[in-house]
Amino acid sequence: MVTLSQPAAPAAPLIDGHGRRISYLRLSVTDRCDLRCRYCMAEDMRFLPKSAVLSIEEMAELAERFVARGVRRIRLTGGEPLVRRGIDTLATRLGALIGRGLDELTLTTNAMRLADHAPMLAAAGVRRINISLDTLDPAAFRHITRVGDLDVALAGIAAARLAGLAVKINMVALAGLNEDQLLPMLRWCADNGCDLTLIETMPLGEVEDDRSDHYIPLHQFIAPLRAAHALYPVDKRTGGPARYFAVEGSPVTLGLITPLSDNFCATCNRIRLTVEGRVYMCLGQDDHVDLRAALRGGGDVDSLIDRALAGKPRAHDFHIERQSRPAVARHMSATGG
Repeated sequence: MVTLSQPAAPAAPLIDGHGRRISYLRLSVTDRCDLRCRYCMAEDMRFLPKSAVLSIEEMAELAERFVARGVRRIRLTGGEPLVRRGIDTLATRLGALIGRGLDELTLTTNAMRLADHAPMLAAAGVRRINISLDTLDPAAFRHITRVGDLDVALAGIAAARLAGLAVKINMVALAGLNEDQLLPMLRWCADNGCDLTLIETMPLGEVEDDRSDHYIPLHQFIAPLRAAHALYPVDKRTGGPARYFAVEGSPVTLGLITPLSDNFCATCNRIRLTVEGRVYMCLGQDDHVDLRAALRGGGDVDSLIDRALAGKPRAHDFHIERQSRPAVARHMSATGG
């Protein structure tokens, strides 16, 4: 068992070099995934060896350290977090922190294994989850994910709702692939008690497709929706970067995440811990500190966290142009979103 030394005094809060308080940890529990979404991963991925990834115990110890320093929300991510062996142990241990420094434990999943895990997540204290679902068309779903079965994903969503979990659908806007699916998705979410967040595709990692072929700013993607429904801003905060809107005539709350067309970095409150134990200061930057080496070698973990905070940039530098290189070489699945 890894044991971190306990501070004699209350741990210093997490405040970056720009004065932003960090209260949200996105914890990647694996770089592996059971899908191969075209905008996210290459078809032939190479994943980390077991020796390079944190154990469940190490993840829990580090998460507890972040909570001690002021993190109030933790989101379990991947890859696909539900493929990680021991995810039930980790969720239960972190769920025990709710009310003892942690306000909320959440998870992002593709729902392919959710039917088996939804009761466990609810028992661990998870109350809401995000589910990646870009289309309701079975053929388009198979094309985008390369290997996915839409019926399996929908069964997972139904199991989550049955377990009492609030569900928000994350839909990546993809020109030429799902532009015609926004209004059907909105209606489906209304019928199935889900909210909906739209996300612009991000240039992370090499993929076979040219992302510029499928990038579409959200203000264009939602044009058919605006033509049919008025949107009204609502004062809702979930810890992430989305701006939220009420949709006229619909119970669905609509979120918009616009990393390219409308930068949201000024209010960034997030820090990311990868399955390798690396803290990345920004999703769109390569600078990081290695907590795994310090953790396993008895180093000063807190001083490394402080170094990461001091080096956190004011903003990312995402852009998508034809034949342009990704902003960073690592895939989204390696960072945890």
